[in-house]
Amino acid sequence: MFRSIQHSGDILLQRHQDFDPQPGAEPGFDPDLPDGGHASMPSLSVPCEITVIDFSAERMVKRHFDNQAFIAFLQRPKDDWACCRWINVNGLSWDVLQAVGSQKGLHQLALEDVMNLRNRTKADWCVFSFFHYLFGEADDADDADDADDADDDDDDDDDDDDDESRYPNHAYIVLTLLKLVVHQKNDVQTSSASPSSLFNFLRRPPTQADAPESEKGRRPSPTTLLPPPRSLHRFHASANEARTAMMERESLLAPRNMAVSAEQVSIFLTSDNTAVSFFEASAADVERPMVTRLATAGTILRASCDASLLVQALLDAIVDLALPLTTVYSDLLGDLELDVLTAPSISQSRSLYLCIAEINKMLRFLQPVDGLVNALRHHRSPDDGVVVSSVTRTYLADVLDHCIVICDALQQLKQSSEDLIGLIFNTISATQNESMRQLTTVTIIFLPLTFITGFFGQNFTDFPELHRGIWYFWACAVPTAVATVLILMHDMIYSCRS
Repeated sequence: MFRSIQHSGDILLQRHQDFDPQPGAEPGFDPDLPDGGHASMPSLSVPCEITVIDFSAERMVKRHFDNQAFIAFLQRPKDDWACCRWINVNGLSWDVLQAVGSQKGLHQLALEDVMNLRNRTKADWCVFSFFHYLFGEADDADDADDADDADDDDDDDDDDDDDESRYPNHAYIVLTLLKLVVHQKNDVQTSSASPSSLFNFLRRPPTQADAPESEKGRRPSPTTLLPPPRSLHRFHASANEARTAMMERESLLAPRNMAVSAEQVSIFLTSDNTAVSFFEASAADVERPMVTRLATAGTILRASCDASLLVQALLDAIVDLALPLTTVYSDLLGDLELDVLTAPSISQSRSLYLCIAEINKMLRFLQPVDGLVNALRHHRSPDDGVVVSSVTRTYLADVLDHCIVICDALQQLKQSSEDLIGLIFNTISATQNESMRQLTTVTIIFLPLTFITGFFGQNFTDFPELHRGIWYFWACAVPTAVATVLILMHDMIYSCRS
């Protein structure tokens, strides 16, 4: 049963229980504090699957870590031969995020964006010298800026790598976006969990019961202990479980045992040529093709040793994962269109409405990616921190094309769904109008007969026509009916003869 409006207070309370925020509390999560400045943070822990890839044009090394091993590994300096590093974290755990934030100098607001799963798609630039102003060290920052300006005057012809080397290690770009993937329904979190189940999962230690049936009885890996990706209807959803379950049950994908999963992805591009990506649960979808490219000598990604190009490749992989959505929904609407054209019914309009609701939600997640990609393409100011290389800007145009293609296709599918709903109601309305026209025609045909019947049915004593027999009635009724039909069908007869 759906909740009524009087339960809105409970819904709002449940929606805001993820981080237990207090009005007026310090914004962000401070990596220098054990609890990040929030009492609930230490309990937000889950065993993560962490991959660190160091590579140069000649060599690539891939390492896998759990939480504690990765935290210890971060204290070691990067090998001299490694020109670029990619840190890929599958799972959101405060101890891992705290270690990365401390080592890379990530701002506490950026850390909050990673853990806040109701965030918007955006790109932020952060320069460490900017934070000196906040803490009253304006003079030092001014000196650093003057030194940078002097270097700019002397080295106008330096390439992008030389430009990036002048920035402090704590300059970075942070990207936040959504990943949409079509999965088998069994691989997606559906009605068995609440919208905030991820954080309920993180607040308790993992157990063997969290692993799939096939994995029980053996030592669980971090991946088996991570919660499955959430369905599209559960991402940024309300706390009304009945509504969410109904939307999942009535989805057009449900009869095909399919579902769309959604999860938030956060990517950091730091000035020391490092890319750090955080996934909620399904990093393998992106990691597999990326590792293949990095392991192959001679690829653009491997030869460039450019972290900004690595970020572009991550964005491209995330966007490409959404391409099958257009194909799947095109097939579904194609089948539904045939049903509408052959046997329209009101139940089909219900399915189309649910389809429009899903497409609207996907568009709400995908359309802001255009702005994010454009922001990266047009980011050329060295004063804003990390510089996006010219090669990366070139390939970002391809990502933008894919975004536009996907959004345009979804817009067309949405318009087609709306047109089909209009066609259903117009067809049903036309059918009803035709039925009313036929009833009206029959009524008009029998109206003279009704008059004649009423005439002969008068209860008068002196009525000579009543003594002439039934043939007299039909002698009057049949010619009258024939004449009425001829008059009504005059236009049809004339058009047939012409």
